[in-house]
Amino acid sequence: MPRSLPRRTAGTVTTALLAATMVTALSHSATAAEDTLGSAAAAKGRYFGTAVAANHLGESAYAGTLDREFNAVTPENEMKWDATEPTRNTFTFGAADQIAAHAQGQGMKLRGHTLVWHSQLPSWVSGLGASDLRTAMNNHITQVMQHYKGKIYAWDVVNEAFQDGTSGARRSSPFQDKLGNGFIEEAFRTARTADPDAKLCYNDYNTDGVNAKSNAVYAMVKDFKARGVPIDCVGFQSHFNSASPVPSDYQANLQRFADLGVDVQITELDIEGSGTAQAGNYANVVKACLAVTRCTGITVWGITDKYSWRSSGTPLLFDSNYAAKPAYTAVLTTLGGSGDGGGGDGGGNPGAACTVDYARTSDWNDGYNGQVTVTAGTAPITGWTVTLTFPSGQKVSSLWNGSPTWNGDVATVRSTAYNGSLAAGASTSFGFTVMKNGNSAAPTLGTCTAS
Repeated sequence: MPRSLPRRTAGTVTTALLAATMVTALSHSATAAEDTLGSAAAAKGRYFGTAVAANHLGESAYAGTLDREFNAVTPENEMKWDATEPTRNTFTFGAADQIAAHAQGQGMKLRGHTLVWHSQLPSWVSGLGASDLRTAMNNHITQVMQHYKGKIYAWDVVNEAFQDGTSGARRSSPFQDKLGNGFIEEAFRTARTADPDAKLCYNDYNTDGVNAKSNAVYAMVKDFKARGVPIDCVGFQSHFNSASPVPSDYQANLQRFADLGVDVQITELDIEGSGTAQAGNYANVVKACLAVTRCTGITVWGITDKYSWRSSGTPLLFDSNYAAKPAYTAVLTTLGGSGDGGGGDGGGNPGAACTVDYARTSDWNDGYNGQVTVTAGTAPITGWTVTLTFPSGQKVSSLWNGSPTWNGDVATVRSTAYNGSLAAGASTSFGFTVMKNGNSAAPTLGTCTAS
């Protein structure tokens, strides 16, 4: 999933939010009578949400599509441990607060994601002994939940604690390895004390059908309900592609969890593909949720393909220009709606283009600084994406003025809210520091994609 959160000045954030607010107000006014994902789902007693990145909220098409179509929000990275407590007992909520304020302003549900997870942990957590780790875990849960008390309807208290494969075993993590099986129960009990009104959820992937992993989660939830451990819901991430399709027993699996007395939610839905095949798969997921009374909502993991963590697989409901795809129509129709995608291209810019140049700006024995310059083509652009492949062994220690996601040694760097919009022929740049680790070769610069 996307990781890095760029920094912005307060003035830039304020200006971007005001611009986004103006656009969304106009968008709501123009489409109030039309069916949208959120309104159609609400008519079925459910929500339809999306994952949101704070650094895209200043993009008018992004914010406009969000506010028009969705009635629930999950922060992509902004509430994870590395974002909220990067150093022990120093809490940073700025980016997460921005998303929370936006959701509140639009009357959207807000899901907290996530409190205890093996990934995106700051390094100080892994270095703690068992007693210190227990204290730190409970303190982190308490401080973050109390900061958002009354604003969040449900928390992913523990995320991805079970192994893939056929063992049904717990995943190795600092929490599992040092605190043992009891850490999940302890996390849920701490969370209930921190905010008694928030729904408490367990969330995982590859648990969408009946298999060893979902059976292990099922056994845990059944045990928790029998012993009075506070758990209210189970989240099914539902990341699908041709190698991992929607399972035939998807609905039955949701139902068996619901029969334990918990709500079930589809929390991170994306389905790689295109056209009628993708549309049919999305429709089947929605049908399964509608058929299970305690399936209370669906969240897709992103708004537009261009910002998806799986962007090459085009897995979302809106394309890179914010045009509604056949999958959107299939979802809306299955929900009982009849809208047209809420306004065509959503503000896209099909004539947009950009070029890139790379330069090494400084060099020393163990590392170097690089700079990539992005130049708009003959038309203005509102955003850009550049790929960089770093030589084996090199490690990027910092990157500025861009928002990167990683796939091994390949960085996909996207514009931030403050440097995505460029006039025709205008330029901006982002930079990075690389530790060579014995390899001084230059990174391979990919093409630039503009919106």
